[in-house]
Amino acid sequence: MDGTDGAATRSRESSTVFVLASASPARAKTLRAAGIEPLIMVSNADEDAVLARFSNSESAEDAPAKVVALAEAKAATVVPLISASELLKFASDQEMVQPSEAIVVACDSMLEVDGALLGKPHSADVAFKRIRQLSGNDVTLHTGHAVVHLRISDDGKSVEVTDKRAESCATTVHFTQLDDDEIRAYIATGEPLEVAGSFTIDGLGGPFIEGVTGDPHSVVGISLPLVRKIARGVGVFWPSLWNR
Repeated sequence: MDGTDGAATRSRESSTVFVLASASPARAKTLRAAGIEPLIMVSNADEDAVLARFSNSESAEDAPAKVVALAEAKAATVVPLISASELLKFASDQEMVQPSEAIVVACDSMLEVDGALLGKPHSADVAFKRIRQLSGNDVTLHTGHAVVHLRISDDGKSVEVTDKRAESCATTVHFTQLDDDEIRAYIATGEPLEVAGSFTIDGLGGPFIEGVTGDPHSVVGISLPLVRKIARGVGVFWPSLWNR
């Protein structure tokens, strides 16, 4: 959705706090490069419980629905923790105009390989098998994005949810051919163990990716064009998020 059928776009003078419901350094770095210093609040969503709602949690058949459900669950755990005072203090610390609103953004990514969805490997053995699958292959990364709009009361004492929306995007990642020694050396760094699909594009894994088809930002876990689109749909003027 764009702003034409969402809430009216807010004033250019308004200031909007961007709450990132994620501990991902890559997502935060991407936002900072785009002029946004986020208020980081880590989600404690039970991802296994969310995926258990699907008949086959490992199938890629309904990948968009799964990553959206995960993103929505992450946002839902963070929203109740947000106070107006915290938003106002953060804005003051960032020397922002006093905000009347905030958006909470949560994301989740899963890699589709040969009809199956791959999350974080967590172990070296699993990572080795997965990276071997990726070697020389073209795979699809699905990323769900959930956006919750919050209104800060005029007296600065409360916040309320005024809108929430979610969408997903898909990006094709083209991997080069890796030999086993390269895979083992990469795993030994620890980098691929706690990232979706067992790889990064903005770190040590970058040289193993020949290219992407789609939004390159989504490969680090957050699609800036898609978040802008959803934010616009809830009435947020994107430049009002710039605070760096």
